[in-house]
Amino acid sequence: NHGTAPVTLSSQLPYQSTIKRKVRKKKKNGVITANIAGTKYEIVRIVIQEMGFVKTRDEDETANLIWSDCAVQQEKIAELRNYQRINHFPGMGEICRKDFLARNMTKMIKSQPQEYSFIPRTWIFPAEYTQFQNYVKELKKKRRQKTFIVKPANGAMGHGISLIRNGEKLQAQDHLIVQEYLDKPFLMEGYKFDLRVYILVTSCDPLKVFLYHDGLVRMGTEKYHPPSDSNLSQLYMHLTNYSVNKHNERFERDETEDKGSKRSIKWFTEFLETNNLDVSKFWSDISELVVKTLIVAEPHVLHAYRMCRPGQAPGSDSVCFEVLGFDILLDRKLKPWLLEINRAPSFGTDQKIDYDVKKGVLLNALKLLNIRTSDKRRNLAQQKAEAQKRLYGQGSVKKLLPGSSDWEKQRHTLERRKQELKERLAQVRKQISKEEHENRHMGNYRRIYPPDDKTLLEKYDSLLATAFQTFLAGRAASLQREMNNPLKRMKEEDILDLLEQCEIDDEKLMGKCTRQRGPKPLCSMPESAHPVRKPKNYSSDSSCESGSSMSESGEESEKEDHNEKKEKKVSYDLEENKYKSLERSGKLNNHFSKESPSNSSPTSSAGPMRRSVSCPRSISVLTMQSPGAEQRPLSAKASLQMQRASSVNRSHSLSRSPSSARFPQTATVGTMNSSGSESLLQQKTKEQELALTKETLVLINDLRLKFPGKTNEESELIIEDIMDNWKYHKTKVSSFWLVKLDSAKQRKVLDIVRTSVRAVLQHVWKAPDIENLYLYRLFNRVFNRLLWSHGQGLWNCFCNSGSSWETMFSKGSEAVTPEQLQCCQRIVQLCKHCLLVVYKHSSDSRGSPTGMSLHWDDTRY
Repeated sequence: NHGTAPVTLSSQLPYQSTIKRKVRKKKKNGVITANIAGTKYEIVRIVIQEMGFVKTRDEDETANLIWSDCAVQQEKIAELRNYQRINHFPGMGEICRKDFLARNMTKMIKSQPQEYSFIPRTWIFPAEYTQFQNYVKELKKKRRQKTFIVKPANGAMGHGISLIRNGEKLQAQDHLIVQEYLDKPFLMEGYKFDLRVYILVTSCDPLKVFLYHDGLVRMGTEKYHPPSDSNLSQLYMHLTNYSVNKHNERFERDETEDKGSKRSIKWFTEFLETNNLDVSKFWSDISELVVKTLIVAEPHVLHAYRMCRPGQAPGSDSVCFEVLGFDILLDRKLKPWLLEINRAPSFGTDQKIDYDVKKGVLLNALKLLNIRTSDKRRNLAQQKAEAQKRLYGQGSVKKLLPGSSDWEKQRHTLERRKQELKERLAQVRKQISKEEHENRHMGNYRRIYPPDDKTLLEKYDSLLATAFQTFLAGRAASLQREMNNPLKRMKEEDILDLLEQCEIDDEKLMGKCTRQRGPKPLCSMPESAHPVRKPKNYSSDSSCESGSSMSESGEESEKEDHNEKKEKKVSYDLEENKYKSLERSGKLNNHFSKESPSNSSPTSSAGPMRRSVSCPRSISVLTMQSPGAEQRPLSAKASLQMQRASSVNRSHSLSRSPSSARFPQTATVGTMNSSGSESLLQQKTKEQELALTKETLVLINDLRLKFPGKTNEESELIIEDIMDNWKYHKTKVSSFWLVKLDSAKQRKVLDIVRTSVRAVLQHVWKAPDIENLYLYRLFNRVFNRLLWSHGQGLWNCFCNSGSSWETMFSKGSEAVTPEQLQCCQRIVQLCKHCLLVVYKHSSDSRGSPTGMSLHWDDTRY
């Protein structure tokens, strides 16, 4: 509006001061606090600031992170809340003090001398003074002279170290450590050196160890010569401690990485590569030395930790972590030797190389710890929930009253077992989530325990069991029982299997009608695969699992399937009328098999413990091609008819289960006389059977897996590429097969091979009913064995571990000819290749822009 008077607003708003006061009172949320009053190193403060942690007052004992340069008392660890972290473990002094390390290593050497040959021979004075003198006398008799290095039992930074050649002059009164001197070290530019390797231990329950792939190379400052009476006092030549050599005028403080008296291990590995030395073996030897040393400490550390944290559940977040400094010497054969372990390694940064290496050690360690702002709030909520459970008696199994019946005792035992399994399952899943975070935030660290190599893990577990028996003999009985608990080594799938079995047993005790989850045991598995009822939808009941219900449950499942059809409103082609009429006629045969168990669908048998399912629907039409077979192009309708025909042939036997009568059957098969087929088979002589078995072997050897949309050569290249990069694909294939696929989908994958093998048998043996063939029954036993324990049988074939499928022949009473065994071996190989093709097809589908392949729902593809 024109001509209006200007409006003036007063700046003295009545609510202005109120808003300001609210802003002032607003508190900062999501802060991680750190108490670093116990450190003198500036690099620790720099890393804390870079991580975004807030420094607290020196007297604040509630900080998320507490850092101390020296070891802390066990009382302080006992007082910590579950959300706090402190940088020392109780009991770690058992390997960090020189005398304790020597004592514990001597005990392990007695039981495992081949595994613990990486520490020089050591004597503890005065306790082992007599043994040392006897050893010196034996050397004198053999006219051999050795050099010994003498160290204070609890010394540091090179103080009080000396070399001697005449051991008889040593006195027994002093508390010393005497070691054989390694007089043939690996030299670099003529100088002796040692390695400072940084190790991060994030947990002792379970043990988790990480190796930092860098460190320091600390060199002597005088050219090395073998020890003699004239140079024993030249410590700058024989000792590599930085605290000793920095006082020498020849000590080089060079900022370049390839010069100076202190260099990085990263540069040293490049030096090894330049000189054509095996770097991977160098790192593996270092890793093995570290893990074996920490295995010696684990019984002491775990026992002390449990004493400090008595109420903490096994497998829960550790309040302790530790960065250790391993001092390692290489001999001229590049064999690593352990010199000592520092539980408080120096984080001084006198040079740029110190700053770069030690900052990386600390920064990556704190990222691995995964300290979160919500830890404190979650801990308080968890404590409140646990207090309520104790108050109201929730979540615990009721005590068994005296005079209880056998039924009540069985129920009580079963409830305790289920609770134990659920607790262990929660621990395993928590560890899996932790490992996923560690894999994303490892930085320059590498996890060396538990290792990925299963053979190496078994060896470490054996050494760990020996260490517990050696160091905790006669005490900590509950801890030893826990270590020997088979549940501790089980994976998620195995625990789920046991839980399902417990639920089945519980239902039986309660008198409920049970349906078995997952595949039945090998001794009672059905011998033939069940067909695909609706080829267009892979997620339908394509493969039936064994159950214990009668024909009535079969009729109920038919009604459910009928309702599902109405809901989904799936349109079929013109062939559907014939398909439905055959299905209705098949119901008339239900009364033939009322005594045989019916098969329940995976959806109907799902228990409270569910597994995720991720498998392409199109795997049912992955084709097996034989070079000798005639190839003809098929139309879409013809291919669909062939799929239905093959499903008919696989389900015509009425002796399997009443649910098999629900599937379509051809008139010729329905009128087949099984006794006539048996008489035809009996007429064949053994020579004819041998010839037919050999012919079957030839055709099965010619079978090849064909990847959808690829040629035979491209399909073979895909399989070869996966096997060449097996270390990368191993965990992914394992997760896909054992976790993502349920038992029905696993059976569906093997049915690809089973259908083709069945066609070969029909072609060679010309038998009207091949299910009566001994060779066919043999093959079915192999397929069922591969599906054993939710697919663990097939996975064992990849890992060369566990129970092999061939053991069922060695333990059985039936004789198997070499040709029959070769056929079975080829079938197992085809099943392995089939799994790899399905895995690759599924991963490619997930990697497409739309999240699925172009032909995901097209059965013609």
